[in-house]
Order: sequence, then structure tokens, then C-alpha cells
Amino acid sequence: MNSEHVEVIYTDGQKKQFPKGVPIEEALDAAGKGKDRWVAGRLNGVLLDLRSGLEEGGHLEGVPVDSKEGLEILRHSTSHLMAQAVKKLYPKARFAIGPAIENGFYYDFEVDEPFSQEDLSKIESKMKEIISARLEVKRREMPREEAIRYFEERDESYKVELLEEISDDIISCYQQGDFLDLCRGPHIPHTGHVKAFKLLSVAGAYWRGDESKPMLQRIYGTSFPDRDGLKQYLKFLEEARKRDHRRLGKDLDLFSFNDEVGAGMPIYHPKGALLRHILESFEKREHLRRGYQVVMGPTLLKTDLWKRSGHFDNYRENMYFTEIDEQSYGVKPMNCLAHMLIYKSRIRSYRDLPLRYFELGTVHRHEKSGVLHGLLRVRQFTQDDAHILCMPEQLHEEIQGIIDFVVEVMGIFGFAYEMEISTRPEKSIGTDEDWEKATAALVGALEGKGISYNVCEGDGAFYGPKIDVKLKDALDRKWQCATIQCDFTLPDRFDLTYVGADGHRHRPVMVHRVILGAVERFMGVLIEHYAGAFPLWLSPVQATIVTVTDSQVDFARKVWEELKGMGLRVELDDRNEKLGYKIREAQLQKVPYMLVIGDREVSAVGIAPRRRDGTQLELMSTGDFAALVERECLEASKGRVGLGII
Repeated sequence: MNSEHVEVIYTDGQKKQFPKGVPIEEALDAAGKGKDRWVAGRLNGVLLDLRSGLEEGGHLEGVPVDSKEGLEILRHSTSHLMAQAVKKLYPKARFAIGPAIENGFYYDFEVDEPFSQEDLSKIESKMKEIISARLEVKRREMPREEAIRYFEERDESYKVELLEEISDDIISCYQQGDFLDLCRGPHIPHTGHVKAFKLLSVAGAYWRGDESKPMLQRIYGTSFPDRDGLKQYLKFLEEARKRDHRRLGKDLDLFSFNDEVGAGMPIYHPKGALLRHILESFEKREHLRRGYQVVMGPTLLKTDLWKRSGHFDNYRENMYFTEIDEQSYGVKPMNCLAHMLIYKSRIRSYRDLPLRYFELGTVHRHEKSGVLHGLLRVRQFTQDDAHILCMPEQLHEEIQGIIDFVVEVMGIFGFAYEMEISTRPEKSIGTDEDWEKATAALVGALEGKGISYNVCEGDGAFYGPKIDVKLKDALDRKWQCATIQCDFTLPDRFDLTYVGADGHRHRPVMVHRVILGAVERFMGVLIEHYAGAFPLWLSPVQATIVTVTDSQVDFARKVWEELKGMGLRVELDDRNEKLGYKIREAQLQKVPYMLVIGDREVSAVGIAPRRRDGTQLELMSTGDFAALVERECLEASKGRVGLGII
């Protein structure tokens, strides 16, 4: 082979030679590799445009449009297509960034007036025109200073700001027709590759998520290789809207937010507070069963402590501070400091270890207003937080015990899950040796259990690596809840020790962990997972008693009192309203059981329960009904919770 040719190796091992500079798509076509499926090529592991020239040989494969990377390229290209349409319709619009995201894309614009739903329809129509034109998408490279001048001349200040932070001498851009955008690529070969898309919504978004910067208009959309995929996804979105915990939280009268209180601060109504109490009572019992000790720390701790722990240097942008008697205090974003001080309050022996401290601790973290989202992202929340202090030789068993705890609890709630290990971030404390030991402990615990995991490089806590548990809900969406963090560093900073069997002082290891995570977040996930129809053991109201007429009120009240006395969470609806109206309200509240009291029930001195799914049960006594509820609660909670949890 001469220097003017390159040799490529395909995934099936086939080899071919081509003149240097031949487009990648031609090299793929020559091997009969299904050219219509590709949106890009991968040469020696590097993603490239299909029309890029082969300048070197190596392993070559096509990137299918329906692969993870292919979908990302398609969606990123569709975001450029949308930006081009916006620019044609609104020439004065300035465009910021437009990345692909999970299941879609967005693009941020600065415009004089917010976009309306009607505007989205116009933009979609313009996008279809550009798709029909099948404009070639070309990669252009230019010197950085030339790129800055290009965007300055067009008053694209956001692009200029981005360019000024880039150190590369040569900048890549992509052009389709008269539209050019700053981008690394790769992209689809022409606009006709966009087959099925939909603009979904518009929202405000601060430039770079900074509240001190301009508010932009963010248009969200999605794109799929075919109409069937788009149709299926839109159906999924409709189901997700029905399950939205913010809507259900209002409909079921669980919680609310109030601007007078402040963003990210949930207010629990009676049913929501009761649901939370049920979860917390369950948690306390489960922790006590496993040898945890319940502790409680203060909300405010002196700032000097947060400096000592490393939070001030590595986490203070997420913290709130105040001053009392000319002394600076930090509002706790985590519970670990007080737990270490409890440990340090007396001399510890190796015989005392492991020590497992558990706290349902309310913490505060500063989240930018743009990311706040119902109960899923708040500024005040309660963690089912625990810290285990143990000898290094106990670490493996303790981590595996936590994994067992997580697996068991997720099974009770009916969640599938995945696990990830997150490694040392750039901003961190501690020695390389400690990080290696901590990471090895987490890996060893998972592998010892035969549990597969993904690795997320650089996503660990600043003091240690972690196992993150991603729950999968009824719609197969992933949620971060449980986490297990291994920490050799903070025990050293706080000089925690124990007296070993040899009579000398040794350093313990600390494991930070949560099972449900933030109670608020977990409640939000539960609401959406169950679509508000909670299992019987969790339901704030397990049964609603409904009277047919006023003549049954006295008997209904007697039934209500009896069932409450047996531990059931039961409501009485004896309003002077039509029966159909009261039944409909109980159905909308998704109550597991409805007890309609008419003349027949009064005469028989019994009740005829009807399940949420419409199943009508035989007439029975209040005692038999309570026993039925008890059995069903125990079955649903895997023997953990019957009646009387509160």
C-alpha cells in the first residue's frame, strides 16, 4: 500500500484500501454496510461526519441512527435545524446553546417577547420547509479570532462569550444554507435526515444557570428516526403528565408551594404529612432492626467546623450562612459533622465498632431557582442519613450490609434499580491512597454480591467515592435516591480514633449512606411511580366511608370510630350530597377502599367494602374488614407493616 492510500478494517474483519481523503460514507458504502442507516462514522473510536475524508487507516464502523450516539447526533442536528428556523422567523433573536439531552434537545434564545404555543407551531412549519430543502450540513473550520469576528458582526454575543473561553486555535462550525453555528459535531449529512420531530414546550432559563445573567427562552423538542418512535414517545409523555407529582400533589391535597414562603420550600398538608410520617416510621423501624442508633444534630454549626471538614472550600456555593453574636454559622447541608462529634465525645474501643448513627436530618442546600422542580428538587429536605464508623477490616461487610438494606427496601416499594460507582472528582480532598482504598472497597462489595455496575468518572463526593443506586419507576425512568459513600478523609480531619486490641489508637473509616435519600424526593418519585394510587400500607387514607342518605349517618359514625380504634386510616363523608358525587370524589382521591353505608348495611350491622379497582366484596363486620386490611398491608410490605404504624 502506497502513502496515497489508507486501509480500513470493518467490524466483520473485512479489509479494504481507499485513496486518502475519500469520504467515510463512501468507504462504508463500498462494504455494503447499509448506508441509509448511518448518521456518522467511527474511525479508531473517534466519531466523524459521514462526509469527512479518511486521512488515516484503521477500524471503521457506521453509527446507526437508532443507536445511543446516533440518536444524540440526530437530536443535536435537529436543535440546529430549530435554531435556523427561529433565525428565519425572528431575525433579531440571539442564539445561545442547543445541546441534545436525554430523549430530546433544547435551544436557548434571547428574544424580545416570550415564545407562545402558536410560535412553536410556526417554527415547526419552518423546520419542515428546511427539511424538505435537504440542505447539506457542512463542517467549517476557521481560526478562533476569525470566528469571534464572524459572530461579533452578527451581534451573537453569547457565541462570542463562549468563543472567548475556548483556547483552541482552530474552531469548528457547521453550516446549512445561510445558517452557521458554533459546534464540535458530528452532524447529519443533510437536513432531510430529520424524519420525525416535535417541539414540546418553552420555558425560561437563565444564561448558564446563573440568576444574575439574562433570562432566555428555552424551546424543548424531541426527534426520532421514524414516526412510530415519535408517536410512542409522545404517548409516554402524556402518561408522564398524568403522573406528574406536582399535579397529583394538588389533586390529592398532599402538599403545596407558596411564593410568600419562598421557592423550594414545600408545605405539607395533612395527607401529605401523614404519608411522610408513614415513610419515616417505616424507616425508623427498619434501621433499629439493623442495629442503628437514632441521633440528632443541630441545624446550625459554626463556620469553622465547615472549614475544617472541607465543605467551606468545596461546597459553600450550595450552603447558607448566617451570623449570631458576631460568630459565623453555616446551615447544615449534610448531617455528617454532628455524627462525627458524637463519635468523638468519648474514647472508643475496637469492641464498640461498628457504630451506626441514623438521623432523619433536615438539611438546606442552595439550588438555583431554574432547577427547582416540585418535591424532586427543593432547598429544604430531610435525608434518611446514616454514618457508619468502623475498622478498615469491617468495611467490606458493612458496605455489603447497606447494599442488602437497599435491595430489600427497593423490593418492598416495587422498584427495579441499577448501580453506579462514581470516582474522584477534580475538586476533592484526601490522598490518592485513601481514594484508591475507598474505591476498591466499594467495587469489592458490589462484585462480592455479583452486582453489575457502571462507572461514572469524576462524579464522586469531594471526600470520597460512592455507589449511586438509580431506581426505575413504572415508566422505566431512572431516579437517583440511595447512595453509599466511603470516606477515609473526614475521620482524619476530625482526628477520630479507636483503641485497638493492641492498645494503640487507630483511625476508623466512615461510610455515609442514605436508603431512600431525600424524603421529599422519594415521595415525589413514589407519587409518580404509583400515579397517586398508593399501596394500602402507604395510603394516607385507607378507606372512605360514604353515606347514601342522612338516615345512615349515626351508624356510619359508629363504623368510623370502630375502624379508627383498630388502627385504620379512615375518613367519613357524611355530607348532604348526591351519592354519585361522593363516590366520584373518593375515586379521584384514589382511596384503596370505599365503604358505602346504606339501609342494607345498617340493618345487617356490617359493611360491604369496594376496592379501588371496582371489585365488590361481601358484607362483613368491621373486625373482619380490619383483619383483611392487616393481611393486605403485611403482604404488600413483605411482612413489615400492618395496622398501627403510626
